[in-house]
Order: sequence, then C-alpha cells, then structure tokens
Amino acid sequence: MFKKILLATTGSPASFGAARVAFDMAKRYGSEVTIFHVLGVPTKAFSQVVNDVRTGEEIEVDEEYLAWVEEELKTTFAKQFEGADNAKIVLTTGAPPREILREARKQDTDLIVMAASSGENASYHKGYPGSTLQKVAKAARCPVLSVHRESASYWGGFSNILFGTDFSKQAESAFKFALSTARELDCDLTIFHALDISGKVLDQNEIEENLIVARKRIRETYVPLMGDFKNYDIEVWEGTPYVELVKLAREKGVDLICLAHHTRELDPEKARIGSTVEQVILRANCPVVSVSKPDKV
Repeated sequence: MFKKILLATTGSPASFGAARVAFDMAKRYGSEVTIFHVLGVPTKAFSQVVNDVRTGEEIEVDEEYLAWVEEELKTTFAKQFEGADNAKIVLTTGAPPREILREARKQDTDLIVMAASSGENASYHKGYPGSTLQKVAKAARCPVLSVHRESASYWGGFSNILFGTDFSKQAESAFKFALSTARELDCDLTIFHALDISGKVLDQNEIEENLIVARKRIRETYVPLMGDFKNYDIEVWEGTPYVELVKLAREKGVDLICLAHHTRELDPEKARIGSTVEQVILRANCPVVSVSKPDKV
C-alpha cells in the first residue's frame, strides 16, 4: 500500500529520523522513495537566484549548483541509499509547502514523510510543529507521516498500530487508513479513546459511566467496519488525551500512531493540526501519521 513515498527533506540533522523511516519502509515494503528537496524561494518570478531555505542566503541555481546539492544529499544519506534500489532525488525551487504538495500530486504519492521541524531553530521548540509540516498536512491528499525525535525512528517495521479517536467525522478517514495498513501488513490494531477530564473535577462514578459509554460507542462505530479482521484491541482511558495516547503507545510498544489531522472544523482548508496531534507528534517515541483528506486512505 506504500508504493510511492515522498521524503520531503532539507538534509539537515533534524530530518535524519524521518529519512531513516522513509528508507526503511522503502526497503521493507518494496516502495519507491523520492528524496525531495526545495532549494529555496526565487527572489523574483522565474529568477535563478533563490533564498536558501536553510541559510536565507541568496544563491544562483545553475547546473553546477544542482549537481553539488544532489551529491551532498547522496553523501548525507549514503547509509540509507545502500540497498535502496528504487530511490531517486528530485530538486526544485519555490515555496516548500506548495512544491511538496505539487510533487506529491504529480507522482500520485501514497505517503509523505517529513520531519516535524527543519532545523535547530524551528518552531517546535515553542511547542508546535514547523509551519511547512502544518501546511502540507492540512492540504495533502495522502496521509502525512512525521518523525520528531531521532529516537522515534528506531523501529523494525509496522507490527502494532495505535488509532486514537474522538468520534469526529474526520477520525473516520484516519481509521480507514489505520485499518487498511493493519490488514495489509498483518499488524495489531488498538482503537483508543481518551475521556478528556483535564481541568475538570468529576465524580468517579460519572467517569466510570462515561468510560463504559465510550467503549460501547467504539464497538458500535468501528467494529462493524472491520469485517473479518480480528487483530484488534479496544482501550478507553481518562485523562489528558495526548498524555494518555503517548503513554499507551509506550506501554504497548506501538510502531505507528494514526490520528485525524483535526477535529473541530469540518472545512479541512481552514483547519490547522489539532492540539492533540501536535503534542503527540512532539512527544511520541514512534512515527505519527495525520490524515486530513480521505482521498488515499
């Protein structure tokens, strides 16, 4: 199901974890992987002079410079390129989010893989993923897999998937992706809901009743969609959703967390990554997939 993977990278150390996961998937599942790098934003329309996306310096893009950048990427990811028969490098100029989405559409990509940030000074230090990931995740027609921490990329393929739901309409697409991945790759699937009690003082009997209702709702909403798929488990906890998601993922040794891109706004063109997804991306010890549109799930 991951026939075509697009690795959007700056080549910086912050992207090494995402690269490791993308190349590992390509080798493990026989996927094609495109290493996609946006050199910079043209200073003027159709100009060969661009502002480098990493340094901000003005650089003239000619054949010699393109060859140098491609060689640099090959050197940076030399270990990953070993044994990667279906890997290629594509370079372009422009606004990174727009060009990543354009290339994904052009190649009919099944999965976009990105780091949650592009460098040491990126905005994730303030508690949220970088703006490029925000914009790509919102508009991508395919799921977007993000890796924030280097430790989140040390894995051995998919065997245990965690799907978190708030029962929103947007969660339906994320569930379809999680189920199809679990079914095709013979993974275990955990369906999880966190009863949000952050900032609330509730009677314990009320909490227990709500947990029973949530578990019943999972069985009524998702179990009928699974057909003959039996490798699933249901978990319902109370607490702060992102905390409980990360905690459960750690306890179960989860390889992949799958969430809806957003929940509250029905119009995906206006919605940013939900706060729960942001915090899970920043804290999880495994890759996180956000699903915004149902096109390729």
